[in-house]
Amino acid sequence: MDQLHKHILLLFSIPIYAILIPLEIALSHLHEWKFYSWKETLINVYLNLVNVGVDLLLRGIALAVLIYFFQYHFSISWNPIVYWVVLFISEDLLFWLEHYVDHSSRFFWAVHVTHHSSEEFNLSTGFRSSVLMPFYRYLYFIPLALLGFGPLDIIFMYALTQTYGIIVHTQAVKKLPRWIEYIFVTPSHHRVHHASNIPYMDKNMGMVLIIWDRIFGTFVEEMPDEKPVYGLYSPIEQPHHPVHIIFHEWKKILQDFNKQISIKDKLKYLFMPPGWSPDGSTKTSKQLQTKWYEERKTTSNN
Repeated sequence: MDQLHKHILLLFSIPIYAILIPLEIALSHLHEWKFYSWKETLINVYLNLVNVGVDLLLRGIALAVLIYFFQYHFSISWNPIVYWVVLFISEDLLFWLEHYVDHSSRFFWAVHVTHHSSEEFNLSTGFRSSVLMPFYRYLYFIPLALLGFGPLDIIFMYALTQTYGIIVHTQAVKKLPRWIEYIFVTPSHHRVHHASNIPYMDKNMGMVLIIWDRIFGTFVEEMPDEKPVYGLYSPIEQPHHPVHIIFHEWKKILQDFNKQISIKDKLKYLFMPPGWSPDGSTKTSKQLQTKWYEERKTTSNN
């Protein structure tokens, strides 16, 4: 990445480390909000460091793959402003797609679940990385290389939008003006995404733009009578164990594979949505939500 790209990223990221996180910690302590605990914050830092290490090891491979496909890109004459606008919108859409797949297939959820495992929600949670994601994330950006977007520009834009994705991990900011809430991902939207409440599960997948969720039916407003409960629907054991926190869902998958079931059901345990089971003993988020809304409708009619 060239020096201009690095300077822009530093301009956006340094205030998060130097100003916003210390400010949120101070406000949390002053108002007794209890947004932070030492254990959760340290595990967030640990997971981020592991992710950075994996990402650095694989970045050369990711760049090589994008450069390879860039050789065969369509010849499009981009206006410089249009180039960056289209790159941003296209990459944000592809991130939504990746995020949707991460929540819709247990194989990918086993990677992504680490990011959702904290029972706290604060700016440091934004650094609670899915440490194995660098193994495949860049594959989603191949279409951008084929459209003629430079590999370094693709990586830069992703890093830039990730910076935005970090600052929406906060409870300190309530609702923003209506037009912002309609177009952009806001802290309110992302609180929903991290909540384990049944109506909030697998919703609001966007990184910067919330319009993709509105278009594809994965948007849910934060409800005044449904305060977000952070963490996983089924809390994990040993949430601060440095290895278990990364691989706990893979262990569960292996346990399901060892059951006396057909090969077809074994594969479904791997690729169907999290919570799927052949006998219905566990439920997917959509199954839980269907029941939740039916019960809510029945209650309101009585």
